[in-house]
Amino acid sequence: MKAQALNVFFICLILLTAKVSAKESQPIVQPKKQTVKVALLLDTSNSMDGLINQAKAQLWEIVNELSYAKCDGMTPNLEIALYEYGNSSLPSKEGYIRQVLQFTNDLDEISEHLFSLSTNGGNEYCGQVIQTSLNELDWGANKRDLKMIFIAGNEPFTQGKINYRDAITNAKEKDITINTIFCGDYNNGVSGRWQDGAVYGGGDYMTINQNKHIVHIVTPYDNDILILNKKLNDTYIHYGSYGYSKYSNQAKQDTNAESLNEAVIVKRAVTKSSKLYKNAEWDLVDASEEKEIDYSSLKKKQLPKHLQNKSTQEIKVYVDKKRKERAEIQEKIQELSKKRKSYVAKKQRESSKKNELESVMIKAIKKQAQKKNYSW
Repeated sequence: MKAQALNVFFICLILLTAKVSAKESQPIVQPKKQTVKVALLLDTSNSMDGLINQAKAQLWEIVNELSYAKCDGMTPNLEIALYEYGNSSLPSKEGYIRQVLQFTNDLDEISEHLFSLSTNGGNEYCGQVIQTSLNELDWGANKRDLKMIFIAGNEPFTQGKINYRDAITNAKEKDITINTIFCGDYNNGVSGRWQDGAVYGGGDYMTINQNKHIVHIVTPYDNDILILNKKLNDTYIHYGSYGYSKYSNQAKQDTNAESLNEAVIVKRAVTKSSKLYKNAEWDLVDASEEKEIDYSSLKKKQLPKHLQNKSTQEIKVYVDKKRKERAEIQEKIQELSKKRKSYVAKKQRESSKKNELESVMIKAIKKQAQKKNYSW
């Protein structure tokens, strides 16, 4: 009987141990980060050069503002898609509409495609471009994501074969908010049904003067940020089949930003120091933070020349060194950015800056983000 009781005891112990082990072996499910999905639908007809220039110049400030957002204690992901419409060089059978970029978090690629846009006369079909973006983009099914369309133009919202209200009804079914930006007089936008599109779409109706000269505020911190940006660029280590082209594009987008104004490259540098600027697909430093790198499997010819003759261990040590350097540089840029932001805010209060793409979009995003428990 004693032996039987002992056997029962051991069987129970084994079963209990197996149960505990099974619990311990189960992966810990991390809460999925929210994603801000923004589709920009830009009118690229003849009169819209100013709109495109504002988008180029103010992309980085909009991204920077989003980098300060928090939800459940985490910085949300950001994905941006881009469409152009109303350009007569585009196929008429497509409604003079072109998807420039599917949703992406590659900020350099977004900048590159914004700089590639050019204007030409055409027909602006707002309902059709909204519906096209609903059909073609991967909006996802996560109810916690913040999904927004910003459509900008200056012709009546009612043009085209697809009724804008039908398209917006379809957007609402996907929990996508429609924001309209009329380039011109407020009342003209109202009569052109741009306001109705925003109200019906649960978003904001905004107007901008697309031809307004953008006033960039120079601060005492800009020069130090630019110096740090050059040091930051030296911490990137390209790898993979398209690593070098991506690395080169990073430098090209620095040049594009600088060509607009020195303040724009400063804003871009601040973006590059934020959590939203990640390049794990082509940069070893970012990649090493996301996963374990098998350095022995790297193709040496796809690495920077000064690493091609290095051993696996030497490359790993170099990556670790650059990771520490980058973290220090990014921290310094963020500290300067806080001071810069306070300085700019004071100057803006004095000048009453209004009516630019950046300011109206940031205001709308913050307002709508509150519904998804975002905070700044």
